Amino acid sequence: QVQLVESGGGLVQAGGSRRLICVVSGDQRRIDFIDWYRQVPEKEREFVAAITFGGVTITNYAQSVMGRFAISRDNWNTITLQMDNLKPEDTATYYCHSKDRNFDENYWGLGTQVTVSS
Repeated sequence: QVQLVESGGGLVQAGGSRRLICVVSGDQRRIDFIDWYRQVPEKEREFVAAITFGGVTITNYAQSVMGRFAISRDNWNTITLQMDNLKPEDTATYYCHSKDRNFDENYWGLGTQVTVSS
């Protein structure tokens, strides 16, 4: 089993920055990537950014956040999403996610709320 816990959400003004953190615990051998999704009420959860760490580190971003957000792995169990130049449309609950390498099982955190005021 793998557990994911997000933190770092809060209220920020447009143009400001926020750093989200995903802490991974449990059997990390089960996963080789972490991604971030976000969701607003009555809309589907959408992909934000991803990082792989099974071998070569690869990052990927949604077009809407490219150039403003950066995902990184700070240490063996901490993934950071640095969000700069935030916009009101970035307001959402942000979720940390991964998937078991060997089994059809998704791991989700409980989410952290980010609110960007205009």
